[in-house]
Amino acid sequence: VAPFGIECLGAAELDLPEPEETGVTFVDNAELKARAAADFTGLPALSDDSGLSVDALHGEPGIHSARWAEDESGQRDFGRAMEKVEAALEAAGPDAGRDAHFTCVLSLAWPDGELESFEGKVFGHLVWPPRGANGFGYDPVFVPHGHEQTFGEMEPSAKHAMSHRAKAFEQLVQWLAT
Repeated sequence: VAPFGIECLGAAELDLPEPEETGVTFVDNAELKARAAADFTGLPALSDDSGLSVDALHGEPGIHSARWAEDESGQRDFGRAMEKVEAALEAAGPDAGRDAHFTCVLSLAWPDGELESFEGKVFGHLVWPPRGANGFGYDPVFVPHGHEQTFGEMEPSAKHAMSHRAKAFEQLVQWLAT
């Protein structure tokens, strides 16, 4: 967004409280966080919500993707989260598919209540065991359609060029341009 003369400050820089994500969709949670930041600061605010949805698991972990990685103390371990997804797929039986997608929703909120949201998705399938040390989260088990490498094996620039976040940001930039 820098070409539009927009300077971004992070939530930590502004000491923003983190709102509880009580929505039932990625859009709900992204909008909730953007509205909370805009209300708190009196400035326009951009927020996102994202996660992995697995078709055979009825869209889980979905909006709970980060929570699937949390232990009892709230620490996140995505190795554990990937194992949990794999165990759920195994429990679903041998005919359960491995199709999945990542979703990212960006929401831009103004203090006056105006709100715009942009959604990006990237589709693929899951592999086991995890492959690659690049990326984060579920990247080592996700292979995007048309590719053989997981996001965890890809160079970051290759992943970022096609990711769900890139697609959401493309929409945001197009909207800003108009």
